[in-house]
Amino acid sequence: MAHLPFWLQCEGASGKLPQKKAQLLSSHICSQFSRGVYAIFGFYDKKSVNTITSFCGTLHVSFITPSFPTDGTHPFVIQMRPDLKGALLSLIEYYQWDKFAYLYDSDRGLSTLQAVLDSAAEKKWQVTAINVGNINNDKKDETYRSLFQDLELKKERRVILDCERDKVNDIVDQVITIGKHVKGYHYIIANLGFTDGDLLKIQFGGANVSGFQIVDYDDSLVSKFIERWSTLEEKEYPGAHTTTIKYTSALTYDAVQVMTEAFRNLRKQRIEISRRGNAGDCLANPAVPWGQGVEIERALKQVQVEGLSGNIKFDQNGKRINYTINIMELKTNGPRKIGYWSEVDKMVVTLTELPSGNDTSGLENKTVVVTTILESPYVMMKKNHEMLDGNERYEGYCVDLAAEIAKHCGFKYKLTIVGDGKYGARDADTKIWNGMVGELVYGKADIAIAPLTITLVREEVIDFSKPFMSLGISIMIKKPQKSKPGVFSFLDPLAYEIWMCIVFAYIGVSVVLFLVSRFSPYEWHTEEFEDGRETQSSESTNEFGIFNSLWFSLGAFMQQGCDISPRSLSGRIVGGVWWFFTLIIISSYTANLAAFLTVERMVSPIESAEDLSKQTEIAYGTLDSGSTKEFFRRSKIAVFDKMWTYMRSAEPSVFVRTTAEGVARVRKSKGKYAYLLESTMNEYIEQRKPCDTMKVGGNLDSKGYGIATPKGSSLRNAVNLAVLKLNEQGLLDKLKNKWWYDKGECGSGGGDSKVSPREKSDGTPVNLAVLKLSEQGVLDKLKNKWWYDKGECGAKDSGSKEKTSALSLSNVAGVFYILVGGLGLAMLVALIEFCYKSRAEAKRMKVAKNAQNINPSSSQNSQNFATYKEGYNVYGIESVKI
Repeated sequence: MAHLPFWLQCEGASGKLPQKKAQLLSSHICSQFSRGVYAIFGFYDKKSVNTITSFCGTLHVSFITPSFPTDGTHPFVIQMRPDLKGALLSLIEYYQWDKFAYLYDSDRGLSTLQAVLDSAAEKKWQVTAINVGNINNDKKDETYRSLFQDLELKKERRVILDCERDKVNDIVDQVITIGKHVKGYHYIIANLGFTDGDLLKIQFGGANVSGFQIVDYDDSLVSKFIERWSTLEEKEYPGAHTTTIKYTSALTYDAVQVMTEAFRNLRKQRIEISRRGNAGDCLANPAVPWGQGVEIERALKQVQVEGLSGNIKFDQNGKRINYTINIMELKTNGPRKIGYWSEVDKMVVTLTELPSGNDTSGLENKTVVVTTILESPYVMMKKNHEMLDGNERYEGYCVDLAAEIAKHCGFKYKLTIVGDGKYGARDADTKIWNGMVGELVYGKADIAIAPLTITLVREEVIDFSKPFMSLGISIMIKKPQKSKPGVFSFLDPLAYEIWMCIVFAYIGVSVVLFLVSRFSPYEWHTEEFEDGRETQSSESTNEFGIFNSLWFSLGAFMQQGCDISPRSLSGRIVGGVWWFFTLIIISSYTANLAAFLTVERMVSPIESAEDLSKQTEIAYGTLDSGSTKEFFRRSKIAVFDKMWTYMRSAEPSVFVRTTAEGVARVRKSKGKYAYLLESTMNEYIEQRKPCDTMKVGGNLDSKGYGIATPKGSSLRNAVNLAVLKLNEQGLLDKLKNKWWYDKGECGSGGGDSKVSPREKSDGTPVNLAVLKLSEQGVLDKLKNKWWYDKGECGAKDSGSKEKTSALSLSNVAGVFYILVGGLGLAMLVALIEFCYKSRAEAKRMKVAKNAQNINPSSSQNSQNFATYKEGYNVYGIESVKI
């Protein structure tokens, strides 16, 4: 118990060691050992690390340090700083970097750089390593300027800064001074104190800055420490009252905790650690190791506590294990945690799992920055915009929508046009977001209200509201010219084969009518007339000669009639079926002629995506960058894959830089180019002068426009509710009708403009998976598989609209059959009439002959007989008097 005071208080013995001179360094280390210290806390660099670890290993005195971790095994060295190599490599892979510059400080050692270079060799990264540790302070401005100019020439826009705070601050100052390496650049600060550096200067510059943080300010232990720290007197404790902790200070505090806990455990175990003789004295000859030093080292390595740097635990080599490093990104509102890295879970991005918050309090005192894009009819400049200020300069669908959203959410807003005029895509080389998405990601705007398509890659970095407009990819072509009526266009309602059959029917009916009139005795009649010798004579006549038969048929066909009509049954049958035939034909012709006169006849060369894919005469393409091109590139549907193969190999290129360029190309191509764009824009352009474009076919996919906010924004839920309310009230439909059709220049528009927003979860893995399946066309393939491929009623109807076409022969074949049957019946009846009358006449002649034999002087009978004989001339020859 003689040493009881040691256990109740800790006495610090400090000293500054001259690290650059080995002899002086050794003497100072020995002077500390000679004071009988039980353990040493301190820092080292690459020049002093070997000397310090050698002394400690020889004399068995533990050295606790927050300096950079060393490779290999160093007995009696307890390393408080976690190794950053694994977290850095995971972050590089997360950002998908394959080419970057690595700026490192040689004083920190080269172990991290070596790990990066090893991974680069394995994964074929292109790494430009630059040592900035030995830059002369007098020439650092010129040196940094030259360095960044070289990076600019090499197009190195991704930079890793493996430096401590002071060096990082110097580089940031130079970056801001030069002014060319902020916007569009991505920096990773490879130390554990992301919040320690002075990042205010670069915060609003547009650069993407990422890094690591070992001190978690959301941890209750850190909060309590800061609370106690703020109550201390600043005179006695310099730096008190601050709300941040440097990570090196946190590691120092944790090191004292570890030593205190280790010695407390030794006391509980009643292990004697007092020093005897010259043990542990480096000046002794020979040097004698301290026997109790092994116990102290063991106790230090067995410590497991929660500190300001998180969970503290060591392996058998004295290195930190089971620790967690927070992944940070710099936003306009300050540093923000986007995930974490641990030895067990590796890289874990929690950005999509961060609470979005429902608290919109304070928005009424803040002006929300709304980013949008000039795109008709969504956002347009008013004609007198130069005379107006603020939001009054703009008009359009999204301008009205922004006003409604602001009214429902209760905030003031300012409309700003996106600087680069882009919607938002991730650069394949720099991995930096541009357009409106970039302004949200990097904190330049609070919300984006624009025709911004909800896609998988965007959903991973920003939040979307429920869709305020549903749409899909559609086909735009030049409107075909109205077919000019020809001289004989009146013949169009009936097919040419019908006209030919009508002509043959007309001739056939006339001939049949002529024949049955010749055969039927009931069509003959006697006409009396006076000759020049004042004597009366009679003659048998038939009105249906060949010309009269033609005239009768023509009059009936023209529905005008004539002054003669058949009297025999057979003739009347011919006339009846011919009248019925003309009734049907004329009625059909009149009805179809009315349709031809009322319906515009425009012949469209294509009606669907299948039509496009099956031909090569008409070129087709999309916007050179955007969701439409990405849809075809990723689609697994055969038709769309075939179209993508054509588009990417077509010469000249079928892709256009802007929608306006695509529309102009459609109008100038004389029907030889089709433009694939979103259906809403297609419908709008169709309603604008010169009214020479049109949408054909249905939509190729289904997606929606959404209002975007940064991840975790408090505006998200409020905007969602506002969109749903506007949809239920029908205001979204009214806005679309207002800007698409009411203000149209090509007459009233049609179509269903109703927006049916799809339910969509907010950034969950399931939602992201559904978006990915939709973009890849898997959902369409599944529907086709179970609806149509396995259908039992034949192939799916293409759904194209029926055009008004000429009646074909198959449409009126029945009336021709009736006509032929009627003519055949008439000829049969004429034959029966002929036979019947012939037999009756034979009987009459026989009776007359018998009467003549009985009374041959009966001249009257003989005269009557002759008269009757003259009236019955079957063949129409001149009458013969007997």
